[in-house]
Amino acid sequence: MQYIIGLFLLLTLNVFAVSDMSTVDDRSFALKQATYNWNTNWNKHIVPYNELLSGGPPKDGIPPIDKPKFIGVKEAKSWIKDKEPVVFVKINNEVKAYPIQILIWHEIVNDTLGGKKVSVTFCPLCNSTIVFDRVLNGRTYDFGTSGLLRNSDLVMYDRQTQSLWQQFTGEAIIGDLTNMSLTMLPSSMISFKDYYTKYPNGLVLSKDTGNTRAYGSNPYVGYDDVDNSPFLYSNPMDKRLKPMQRVVTIAKKDLAKAYTYKTLQIKKVLNDTFAGMEIVVMHKSGTTSALDKRSISRSKDVGATAVFSSILEGQRLEFKYDKYNGIIDTQTNSRWNIFGEAISGKFKGKILNQIVHADHFWFSWAAFKPNTIIYK
Repeated sequence: MQYIIGLFLLLTLNVFAVSDMSTVDDRSFALKQATYNWNTNWNKHIVPYNELLSGGPPKDGIPPIDKPKFIGVKEAKSWIKDKEPVVFVKINNEVKAYPIQILIWHEIVNDTLGGKKVSVTFCPLCNSTIVFDRVLNGRTYDFGTSGLLRNSDLVMYDRQTQSLWQQFTGEAIIGDLTNMSLTMLPSSMISFKDYYTKYPNGLVLSKDTGNTRAYGSNPYVGYDDVDNSPFLYSNPMDKRLKPMQRVVTIAKKDLAKAYTYKTLQIKKVLNDTFAGMEIVVMHKSGTTSALDKRSISRSKDVGATAVFSSILEGQRLEFKYDKYNGIIDTQTNSRWNIFGEAISGKFKGKILNQIVHADHFWFSWAAFKPNTIIYK
């Protein structure tokens, strides 16, 4: 297991408000030892140092992929099974799929897609896949794994300033760039089959990473059991849901909302309003968990999700699930897929605008967004 349970640092510091900037290097002796050769500016931070835990591996002990190679769907089919999860990203009409069986061993891919510099990230302990624009104020940043965790979530660092960044929020929490935030980009975790059916000429991240890893296997066997407890997390739990319950989440400024997989697996589609936006949340079965059995391809089916604006050409659409036709809109009975595209009917070829969302375990989302409203 990548994160070795029990090898962590419990650091001492009086609690202060997260919004306050500290200009004192008050790390514990243990943290100073663990980071003695880092070039991070430890005098600037907005989180208490006692919230940082060591996951076990040192900085870049989980190696990011800095020079990703890509292959075609035909070649990828020789080692990726149809139901395996991949991170789907589309920018300026260029598409790529990043298999979770690779990301689970590397956690960060620094890449360029559609002319945009991006970082594709995955934190296994939170089941959090987030894609960032890694250009900030005109400067491109390359990200690596720090070996530290906060609220069980990956803490990244940039190689340009060695500031530390919270993967969950995209915010710099320690170092020269403290209080700066990366822009999150739309993405979704879908099955490999859904990807290649829609994009037969799409690119897929190659296993040729320069590292030898057991790609296809899950080092966190059984971790996503809903009755489990999260690793390296000791803060109070939000008991409205079980800690390991899967949720689809959206946020805008101080507003946040969560939709449980349990509800989505039953309803398949939810119409809602969030922060003044009319939205639709979709679920499609046929995508396995990456955190269940040893073999990802043989793991349980948890499905895929996506969130879109339900406004099309100035009209608000209402969606429902039909057992014969799948997801349809009630206005025209056009059929829609998990990419937000109408595949038949009056709207055939039309595409809904994707909204940034993420799929997390409840405990991690609630830790960072305690005021979240749960859809009922």
